[in-house]
Amino acid sequence: MRSNNIAKRVSALALCAVLTTGTLMMSAGAVSTNVTAQLSPNISVVVDGVYQTFYNVSGSEVHPIVYNGTTYLPLRAVGELMGKNVNWDQTSLTASLSGTRTTAAVTGVADAGAVTQNVAATISTDITVTVDGVARTFTDVNGNVVYPMVYNGSIYLPLRAIGNLMGKSVNWNSATSTVTLSGAQSSGGILVTDADSFNNGTTSTVQTPPATQTPTVTVPSQNTSSGMITADQAKSKALAHAGLNANQVNFVRAYLDWDDGRQVYDVEFYTSDYKEYDYEIDAYTGAVLSFDYDADYYAPPANNTQSGSYISQSEAIRIALSYVSGATQSNVRYAKLDRDDGRLEYEVEIIYGTTEYDFEIDAYTGTVISRDMDSIYD
Repeated sequence: MRSNNIAKRVSALALCAVLTTGTLMMSAGAVSTNVTAQLSPNISVVVDGVYQTFYNVSGSEVHPIVYNGTTYLPLRAVGELMGKNVNWDQTSLTASLSGTRTTAAVTGVADAGAVTQNVAATISTDITVTVDGVARTFTDVNGNVVYPMVYNGSIYLPLRAIGNLMGKSVNWNSATSTVTLSGAQSSGGILVTDADSFNNGTTSTVQTPPATQTPTVTVPSQNTSSGMITADQAKSKALAHAGLNANQVNFVRAYLDWDDGRQVYDVEFYTSDYKEYDYEIDAYTGAVLSFDYDADYYAPPANNTQSGSYISQSEAIRIALSYVSGATQSNVRYAKLDRDDGRLEYEVEIIYGTTEYDFEIDAYTGTVISRDMDSIYD
């Protein structure tokens, strides 16, 4: 039975759909309620050991959303993961997943600037979701009916419902903010620990399942058939980021490791003039997760020791910004003159998108002595 607080009717709600038909419109008779949800790009989604990135039909990255303690994922991406065609029928307000998908999954450009924030969304009780012609109803962990959410033109479904549709067990790791869907669902139905019962991603109360039902993530071997890149590909990603080629460096290591619940390649190399580079590369996407650069054994020229001959703070900021594409003066968190190992240097910190960049710049020559980048969520 629909609750009384979902009684607000809207005359018309026009949205750009992320379904194959291209336009999602809510009719005058649609029953919906406007809500404030939380866009949560910090939540990682792993399906059978593979980290997933979701895009809409236009190639823009879309992120998980948290509302009322429930995590929502985009329906279109779910259809792609299931190998189903996704369609929207405006007349009946029905989103259907059906048949066998013959087109490739949508790819696009990662949204590097996404941050956790409150957003306006709509819960609609009149949207029907069907799978191969069968209408589906979804409930939360307490058995209450939950409805699809519409945000920025995309239909989202609750995580528990998605696990049910895919026939997979669902687990939430609060320490790493990671959702895991894996294997087949347990014989007693969908297994969820605290994936739809934590409070807006800030706290969690883990409901421990029986040991025989604990979902596991398969750790794939190091080969491209598992969806992972190779060590050589990780090296290439690191070199490209550093603007170097293999002939200019000596590799110290490139090995597969785990960090905060995800698989990464640790790549380290140095140049002939003893500049050292350290990278963490996502083992599935090839994305640079963290980076550190040090000009080892660096010493400023002896004739640059006279007082008053060093560069200005604004020049140090300009040098640092030149390494962060898209960042501006407003992204500079601080810049200060300091002394380290007997030399004057500027320390500059830049926050851009979800990444923190830290620089040490020689105060006399403007040479970058060290720089590193890391996610602000780590």
